[in-house]
Amino acid sequence: MGAALELFWEKGFGETTLAEVIARAKVHPGSLYHYFKTKEELLIGALERLSEMLYPALLAPAWEKIEDPIERIFALLGRYRQAILATNFAYGCPVGRLAVEISPGMVDAHGKIAANFEGWSRAVRECLVAAGDRLPSGTDLTALSRFVLTVMEGGVMQARSYRSIEPFDQSVAQLREYIDRLMKEAVAEGGNYWKSGLKK
Repeated sequence: MGAALELFWEKGFGETTLAEVIARAKVHPGSLYHYFKTKEELLIGALERLSEMLYPALLAPAWEKIEDPIERIFALLGRYRQAILATNFAYGCPVGRLAVEISPGMVDAHGKIAANFEGWSRAVRECLVAAGDRLPSGTDLTALSRFVLTVMEGGVMQARSYRSIEPFDQSVAQLREYIDRLMKEAVAEGGNYWKSGLKK
């Protein structure tokens, strides 16, 4: 499965052949075809594997030694920044790349892609929930988590095309400014609540 993921990331789904996956994985063709009859079935299996890898491969390393839930979000984005620079702007989110590339008619595969996006957004949403009253009451945390995902995907794509980290950094800076504004709003909201006499 790792060989398929590597090739889909390096070459794209359309340009990757099952023969190349077999050669990269160094397995007997019969072993692959026993589990996956078509390239689409292999893609679905690879996307399921990506979902399983989310926490150990991405979240855990990003969040090690970071307790603050808001800072965890920016540490996660920082991992993508490191990947962009380490690959000299060749890095692209594998899930985002597949989402754009594969045919809309591949409904099952798109369902797995959506599940990957949802797992990522859910992890960010858990950080936002943990932030508690640092965010204003009524904040749509699900929508905000998806906005964070959009910043990441858009920033990565632009950095790759511009061959510059600037678009990514600008996108993350705007997100930081927006969340800072929300936190200031929450502070003001708390102050007004106390002044209203509802708390003593």
